Amino acid sequence: MAAEDLEWERSKISNQDMNLLKKLGFTKKENTLRFPSEESYPSPPMEYRVSFVDHLIRGLSPPIHEFLRGLLFVYGLQLHQLTPNSILHVSIFITLCECFLGVHPNWALWKRIFCIRRNGAHDVAYNIGGVVICVCPDIEYFDVKFPDSVQGWRKRWLYIHEESSDSVEYNIAPFDGKTKILRCRSWDAEATEEEKLATETLMTRIRELQNTRGKELSGIQITAYFLRIRVQPLQARKNPLWMYAGDEDVERISKDLPVKDLEKLIRRMSKLSKKDNIPTSCRVAPYSGANPLPENHPSLTSLPPLPEGGEVEDRTVVDDDNQGTSRPDSEVAGSHRSAASSEKDAESEATASTHSPPPASPKNKRKRSEVKDFGTSKAEEADPSDGKAAFNPYTDALVSSDDEEEEQPIDAAARTRELAEANKRANALATKLEQSEKARRTHQEYEVDGPEGDELLDALTLLEIHGDEAREGLADAEAGLSKLFPYFFPKKEEPNTFVALAKAFNVPEDLGLKLRQEGLKIGVEGTIALVANSQQNVDWTKVGDIGEMETKKWQSLIRAAKPPSKPILSFLGVKPTPAPSSSKPEVK
Repeated sequence: MAAEDLEWERSKISNQDMNLLKKLGFTKKENTLRFPSEESYPSPPMEYRVSFVDHLIRGLSPPIHEFLRGLLFVYGLQLHQLTPNSILHVSIFITLCECFLGVHPNWALWKRIFCIRRNGAHDVAYNIGGVVICVCPDIEYFDVKFPDSVQGWRKRWLYIHEESSDSVEYNIAPFDGKTKILRCRSWDAEATEEEKLATETLMTRIRELQNTRGKELSGIQITAYFLRIRVQPLQARKNPLWMYAGDEDVERISKDLPVKDLEKLIRRMSKLSKKDNIPTSCRVAPYSGANPLPENHPSLTSLPPLPEGGEVEDRTVVDDDNQGTSRPDSEVAGSHRSAASSEKDAESEATASTHSPPPASPKNKRKRSEVKDFGTSKAEEADPSDGKAAFNPYTDALVSSDDEEEEQPIDAAARTRELAEANKRANALATKLEQSEKARRTHQEYEVDGPEGDELLDALTLLEIHGDEAREGLADAEAGLSKLFPYFFPKKEEPNTFVALAKAFNVPEDLGLKLRQEGLKIGVEGTIALVANSQQNVDWTKVGDIGEMETKKWQSLIRAAKPPSKPILSFLGVKPTPAPSSSKPEVK
């Protein structure tokens, strides 16, 4: 199946997605985002590019950072051709470099850690998300705990405003959804020996960050950090992250997220469940305005080569392995990690080799047999939304009786296998439904794993998500009403069920007014008891007659009663209010 066979469809951005983008600060600046209307194929306005909701929540924000622009150019890619996990790889790498290595994102270091591969199976080549960034097999890198499936991300596309540079050649390429992904020499670009020598101190520091006992740094910690400080790593910024100035930093796109929202966002970007703890801080203090770089800290920029009057040599297209290859689950770990880099002395790094990838040669070029083609069999990277790629057991397994005589002889064995596959899917769904219901009854968490694009499983997943929220809300409501019940109904026994408890509060009468009246009644009874105890002669028939009393007279009496009321309130253990009430009591 060709790449162009995977067609675009109308964007399906929900109200929940819109609220999330607003909460994250993307709609604060006018014209930053534009949302498609009814078009089924992207047609971005001038100076806009096509991106995805799942790109934005993983650190992307316009205008795009020069390091990402350089990667797109040198690899010959468009923004929509990178998967969400690939975007997160770049975000973590930049955060690692700026916050924990104290250097600008380094192209030479990147080449030592990452490579890119096609995304697809043996019979499918994708254009939307058709390329994945993954960690080289021989590199030990941070475990990011990427999810096995990012459900429906290709359907949540939108337009982002890419501010134009004075020189057009430095802007990312305009959107072209029909351009095929062509494999370039740069896909296998390796660091030269000189670059390896210059970045060895950075690699050593990365190993220390991973393995220092008690101070281990993880990909999740790095992700949580840039989400918590509200600075997008993949946005062009005036200052690097090691100059982060806290709440007043000019690069922040929103205020701090509530802890619950932050944890939910991290779980959405990873495969952590509600049972897993989300790190609230890094075990290693990141560089910032409050923790500045040491004196004489090496600083050098090594960016991917941007166009300078023409293409770089490694943009040359090589033999196009038109189809990706599936990989076993054990190889997915290569793209389940994330990263960073540090630099050496400016003089030793200021060479042409740091500004352009090395020419492809038999010595430097990584062979296909040495580094496996990281296509994927995982649902996140391989979207089976294309109807031509998916087997439909309900239509493909049927033969019209009117056409039987005209059809070619049926392969009975193949048809039997298809029917068996349909039965297997139906049984698997029934099992998942049963497990979900059992988990609900026992108040346990249950998550549905399955191929992206499966409408039944998607519906079940949404049902479980909203069901969990509803159950949590009902539990909170029951706990709150249970605490309030004895105050509103002191002489009644609390109902055994939540429904009966809720009905007790859902009555025509004003329970708040009733409670205030009961409180006033108690206060009046206490006052009468104290006055009676003083053995004074009081005409109690007149005490309760306030119907004809004017409001001004009532207020003056309250002010006069304030001084002698203090010992009474002290006796009752009540702290006097700052000011007396000016309204008459509510008495029935």
